[in-house]
This record gives sequence, C-alpha cells and structure tokens, in this order.
Amino acid sequence: MADSPNCDLKSLSPLQLFERVTEQGEKVRALKAGKAPKDEIDAAVRMLLSLKLSYKTTTGQDYQAGLPPKDLVLINNGTTKEEDEDLVDPWNVQTSNAKGVDYDKLIVRFGSSKIDTDLINRIERATGQKPHHFLRRGIFFSHRDMDQVLDAYENKKPFYLYTGRGPSSQAMHVGHLIPFMFTKWLQEVFDVPLVIQLTDDEKYLWKDMTIEKAYDYARENAKDIIACGFDINKTFIFSDLDYLGTSAGFYKNIVKVQKHVTFNQVKGIFGFTDSDCIGKISFPAIQAAPSFSSSFPQIFSGKENVQCLIPCAIDQDPYFRMTRDVAPRIGQPKPALLHSVFFPALQGAQTKMSASDPNSSIFLTDTPKQIKTKINKHAFSGGRDTIEEHRKYGGNCDVDVSFMYLTFFLEDDDRLEQLKQAYTSGELLTGELKKVLIETMQPLVAAHQERRKQVTDEIVKQFMTPRKLAFEF
Repeated sequence: MADSPNCDLKSLSPLQLFERVTEQGEKVRALKAGKAPKDEIDAAVRMLLSLKLSYKTTTGQDYQAGLPPKDLVLINNGTTKEEDEDLVDPWNVQTSNAKGVDYDKLIVRFGSSKIDTDLINRIERATGQKPHHFLRRGIFFSHRDMDQVLDAYENKKPFYLYTGRGPSSQAMHVGHLIPFMFTKWLQEVFDVPLVIQLTDDEKYLWKDMTIEKAYDYARENAKDIIACGFDINKTFIFSDLDYLGTSAGFYKNIVKVQKHVTFNQVKGIFGFTDSDCIGKISFPAIQAAPSFSSSFPQIFSGKENVQCLIPCAIDQDPYFRMTRDVAPRIGQPKPALLHSVFFPALQGAQTKMSASDPNSSIFLTDTPKQIKTKINKHAFSGGRDTIEEHRKYGGNCDVDVSFMYLTFFLEDDDRLEQLKQAYTSGELLTGELKKVLIETMQPLVAAHQERRKQVTDEIVKQFMTPRKLAFEF
C-alpha cells in the first residue's frame, strides 16, 4: 500500500499534483537504477501513470518535467481573479498592491515552504547564534529543503553556499546588498565555503552592452561584494566569461543540464519566444551549474555529492526549480534554497527599481547629501495628507517605504517596534521617520564606501582565482 495516494488526488492543486508526479518519477528511476524486483517497479509505474492522468484531468495539459503549471491562485470562495495576480519572473516583478507582492500566494504558486518559527529555532540551535534579523522579520521567508541541509550539518556532513549577481551597471544599490549581507552571515555561522557567480554573459545577452562592458561591470561589482566582508580564504567569486572557459567540470554540468531540458520546457518556465537568441535559451543551464560541487573541482577535491544552499530573491526560483528537476537525472543532489522578499523602490513597493533611474533607490556611490535628498523627496509615505489627520489617524507602515527600508537595515528590534508604534499612532510624523532612515543609511553607505576603497585590483584577482579554499571535505 506504500504506493497508494495518501490523500484524495482531486483535493490537490495543480502545483501539488505536479510535485507528486515529479517525486513518483524520481522513485521509478531510483527503483530501476537499483534493479528492484519487477513487481515493485511495475506498481510504481502504475502509480506514476495514474498521477499523470490526474494531472492532465486537472490541468488540461500533459505533464512535462521541469515545467510547472501556471497556477491561478484561488481568491475568496474559489473564484479566480487573474488581474490581481502578481507578475514575478527573473526579469520582471509587478504588483498593483502598495504593500508589495503577496508572498503567501507566491509560496503557493511556486510550491515552496514557508520559513516558520520552528525552522528559525532549529537554525539557532544548530549554529548557536541568534537568527539574523532577516530571518526574524520574514525578509527571508521561504525555502526548499533547508531542513535537509540542517540534517546534514547536524550529522557533520558539509555543504556550501552559492549566490550571484547580474552585473547590469557599475554602481550597485542598497537592495543588491540584501542577499550578500545574509550570505555573509550564513558563511560565518555555519563556517562553510561560498561561490559567487557574476553572470556577465547573461547581461551581455539581455542588455544593450558590449561584452567588454559586461565584464568590466562584473569586476566593479565584485569590489562591492568583497566590501561586504567575505572571508577570502573561503570565498570564490567568478565571472562566467572568465571561468566557463577554464573549468571542464563546469562546462560538463552545463551540457548535462542542457541535454535534460527541452526547448518547450525552457519556453514555459522562462517565457522565451522564437525570436529570442539561442544564448538566452541556453543560459539557464549556466546558472544551474554552480549548484553542483563537481563544477568546482579545485574547491571540492573532485567530490560530486556536496549539498548546495542558495540564498536568493524569490524571482530567481524558476532557475532552480528547473535545476532541482534535472539534478536527480544527472546524479546530483538537489540544491536547497532560501528565498528573500523584494527590496522596494523608493517610489513604492508596486514600482520597480532601475539602474537607469538614480532616484529609484539609494546607490552605494551616493553622498550623504544625495541620500538625504532622495529619501526626503522620493520615499513613498504612508502618512496622512495633513499633520492634523496624521496625529488623529496615524500612518500606515505597510506601505511606507521609509519604514520598509528600516526593516532591512535597522538591526535593533526594540527600536524598530517603537518606531512602528509611534508612526501608527500618529505620534511620529513622516518627516521624522524619514530622518531616522537618513541617519541609518548615511553611515551604512559611507562605511561601505570606505571598505570598498580598500579593495584593490590585486584583492579582486585573489578572490577570482580558481583555487583550493580553506575547508576540508
């Protein structure tokens, strides 16, 4: 009876059915690879066919590995409302809600798991460290298989971290710091190696820039990343344009992924069209490859089964849903993920930050005066139209960008809660809240600029040289 559905298939959402079919397909492959008894394999195959039939009945389409259904979120009493859907993919984030993207719905659509109190407490027990404020405040809110990473860690089995940056401009903004701040904390508390991919090839393919400019941006962005304080002995930063041509292991993994993902699948996952260049279509395999330790033989001494943990914004999840589907078929462990929320533009959570619009965010090159002017002039307010109304009704922290920024960068929980209560009650005015943000951001950016000045070209070269890191596997 082990192969029987553990719940009524009709009660499952399309995404849940998709996951069940995927899991059963992996089980069939494992049974065949392990030369299990024929009757056991036949029973597993029958279950797989039954699940695929249920999937087709529910969705009206055949199951395709690596191509999740574009699930409509159910609203109110079961009716669908497509116009309220947030658009989230690796290149676009759009929402009509001033509060920003509905992350609970996104978890359902993407089929990930919410980071709950139990998981946060377990991380604290495993590391012996107070959880990062990004965890405490739900800034990193979703995960895939973090419990498995902790299982391995508690059993003295190593893992490594992988994150990245698409170098689309010379100057990064403060929102770009979020994954690196959290990754630095993870590296320190778990004491593990880290690889950081600079996808200069992607930016050349997608943007109107020369290949030389993309590479220059990658090196400039590397200086900002290094300025976050990563351990040079345990961190390898690489440019795709550089590293791909020197690592046979990396390229072999790219080719393996490419072989197991069809054109239809990649079109469905990423929205590519027939007019997109073939470089775009093949790029997802390049972002997938660092998930496998065999892509870095100099670091992992040829070991191919080291678990990978990827901290990233949730818009990057489609790349790694594809990767997780392919991994078992090429004999690799699935990467685990930790997803962050999106960093809002100064003009509001429903608008998009842009490197071409200097007023959409605070850049790491901004002066104290520029920071003050941007916040006072452009930061969307959750306050009332008049002081009298604000004193009477209070402000709305859910839409106020100054408060949103403080949840990212003000580490003192008690101080943040005091500000929330004072602003919500009307005691604290919008201008006063903006003043707190200005006083928080000015020294933070200035300190980053000072650290960046110390990052020489020689230090960049050391970080970006393929080498053995100070960690034994």
